[in-house]
Amino acid sequence: MKLVTQFAIVCALAAGGIHAQDALVSTQWVADHLADPRVRLVEVSVDPRVYEKGHVQGAVGLKWHSELCDPVRRDILSAEQFEKLCSRSGIANDSTVVLYGDNNNWFAAWGAWTFHLYGHASVKLMDGGRTKWEAEKRPWDTTVPAPAAASYKVASTAALRARLPDVLAVVEGKKPAVLVDVRSPDEFTGKVIAPPGIQELAIRAGHIPGAKNVPWKSAVKEDGTFKDVAELKQLYAAAGVDGSKPVITYCRIGERASHSWFVLKCLLGYDVRNYDGSWTEYGNAVGVPIDNPAGTVWTGK
Repeated sequence: MKLVTQFAIVCALAAGGIHAQDALVSTQWVADHLADPRVRLVEVSVDPRVYEKGHVQGAVGLKWHSELCDPVRRDILSAEQFEKLCSRSGIANDSTVVLYGDNNNWFAAWGAWTFHLYGHASVKLMDGGRTKWEAEKRPWDTTVPAPAAASYKVASTAALRARLPDVLAVVEGKKPAVLVDVRSPDEFTGKVIAPPGIQELAIRAGHIPGAKNVPWKSAVKEDGTFKDVAELKQLYAAAGVDGSKPVITYCRIGERASHSWFVLKCLLGYDVRNYDGSWTEYGNAVGVPIDNPAGTVWTGK
């Protein structure tokens, strides 16, 4: 990240109590801190197998579908499960956790949201993720680290998660908030129920009434790094999201929404919660209103 960009982010966020160094680090910063015992690198990729092919030296690989989620219930991992995960990953309460992954840090942002949710003090994303690290021809390591177990205790749980009743309260006009649907325009309009090859489905197409559509990927540049703060503010303001009201992000299962949550919360300093139930919960719920401009009907095929 250029110095000018870093300065712009710091100035933009200072009033909100969030600073750039609390949210993003560059690939060079990571390279400079590979031997820092206070830093724990964590890879969370859409495809966990890429970690085995090569990862940043010292990084532990966490699987989003089996380690950052409950393996049985449709839910994130519990506080107790989170404590055990951190302990065996060598992460202590005072560790600086730096996450990165493939696909423009898609699921790395999910991991960051989870760490924030459970009140971890120092959480960062490596700007650009695997894409930028590889483009810079930095080395990959295939050695799986075996960190010494750490002591970890969840001290608090932050109010960063929205549930179905919270969303319905907004839809019914009982609570002021802006719903941001970060899926593709085709998903938003109901032209498709889910991207090709996806198994977790809702039986209805469309979006939550009143939601604004700002696709998650519109927040990143071609090299995988986040756009500058000024660009991000303009992007969301054009959709009516300017920080004057609380924001709730959602997608299909909550992972893309956590990426946009990171942008809105950690880079812009807005009041944001992630609705991780997202469309697979809302679109399957009985009796809730939806908007389906395309009129697509699920046929079971």
